[in-house]
Amino acid sequence: MKRRGGILTRKRNVLFSVGGTIMLICLLTVMVIPGVLAALVDNSPVNLGSDCNFTILAESGISTTGTSTITGNIGVSPISSAAITGFALTMDPSNTFSTSAQVSGDVFAPDYSPPTPGMLTIAVNDMESAYTDGSGRTATYTDVGAGDIGGLNLLPGVYQWSTGVNIPTDVTLSGGPDDVWIFIIPGTLDTASGTHVILSGGAQPQNVFWVVAGETTLGTNSEFNGVILDQTGIAVQTGGTVRGDLLAQTAITLDHATVTGLPACGIITPTPTPTTIPTTGPTTGPTTSTPPPVPEFPSVSVPVVLIIGILAAAFILTKKME
Repeated sequence: MKRRGGILTRKRNVLFSVGGTIMLICLLTVMVIPGVLAALVDNSPVNLGSDCNFTILAESGISTTGTSTITGNIGVSPISSAAITGFALTMDPSNTFSTSAQVSGDVFAPDYSPPTPGMLTIAVNDMESAYTDGSGRTATYTDVGAGDIGGLNLLPGVYQWSTGVNIPTDVTLSGGPDDVWIFIIPGTLDTASGTHVILSGGAQPQNVFWVVAGETTLGTNSEFNGVILDQTGIAVQTGGTVRGDLLAQTAITLDHATVTGLPACGIITPTPTPTTIPTTGPTTGPTTSTPPPVPEFPSVSVPVVLIIGILAAAFILTKKME
């Protein structure tokens, strides 16, 4: 009986050991491994390159119905300045940029004098590269709300959908000033009239990126935050307000809209042109592109080693107690 009791005790210890190992593995799976996987996701801001100097940039035109208010520079390329309509442009004597009472910055087009055409070519290339960067990120959240994100409170991360995205009611982005949101949308992006994209907890519009393949339509009297990188077009309907940049690979249309560019992204304050035309080019204007920085990925060596060590110790302990 004593021997039998010892055998039973030994079996019971083995069961407890195996059970403990299973619980440990489950705990690691739930608490540690997701953190390691999250560390592998590139959640750095999308590099806009020289586009940080534009509040609005479009490849096939910018138009406004009625009076819109733009804070920052606007530009078109490769289409000519004829595609900038509704702004009553006044050419600067340098012929390198124009101005408008509706734009606090400068207006640029490829049919202006050098160095403007070359600068715009770089800006358009940077815009397309930024779209490719953003749309290629690995998602931390997929198909949230089945494309309907009205009423949701969204934490920082990379969101991706298989459809378009609709915002029928207010949506809140909650996070700190250094947190980043990237929304990858293969369809259209639509906001209903009077809705708000709300930033909470110190979240910054320059860290919010809407990467949209279809057209973006911001409803009447809506308020929107973030940088829109659109492969198609962007329409800001009557009374719409945007705090961020609008970058479209086709056209952008405004209707009594207010678009405030991002100070942290390099708004250029226009400088009055002297009576004598400068020989060194314009005194203001977007700078040339700089190579994108190499992304810094968080190190995962410590958590990986920790996981392997704990699992190995649990395995050895189980073997010893068999």
